[in-house]
Amino acid sequence: MDVLNLIDEIEDIVEAGSGVPFSSKVMVDKEELLEIIKDIRIKLPDEIKQATWIKDERQRILAEAQKDADTIINEANLKLKEMINEEEIIRVANAKAEEIIIKAQNNAKEIRLGALEYADSLLLETQEDLKELIQMLNDNRKELRGND
Repeated sequence: MDVLNLIDEIEDIVEAGSGVPFSSKVMVDKEELLEIIKDIRIKLPDEIKQATWIKDERQRILAEAQKDADTIINEANLKLKEMINEEEIIRVANAKAEEIIIKAQNNAKEIRLGALEYADSLLLETQEDLKELIQMLNDNRKELRGND
């Protein structure tokens, strides 16, 4: 029997005891009550130990749950920071990529303009050379005709 049942038994004995006339006192079997009290004294330390163990176990479980909760929160915070860092890296990379594209487009434009200018200068030079050659051909033809 556990302690609470033993206390209930004492209560039953007191309630079932013979009442003393003209008082609120009752007569009970002394030996029976002392035997139950002895059982309570024997069982009480075990129940106190069990209650203490339950209390300690509850504390341990709560501490472990708090530790797990803290770990989850810390991991979530780290993941959030990583995501923020990744987002920042992506933003910086996109800005850098856009800058590189703009520079490449500007360089391509400059190269295209430079190539056009170079081709134009070559054509102009060739045109001048051809003019001179045509002039020389015309002069040679005149000379040939003049010799006729």
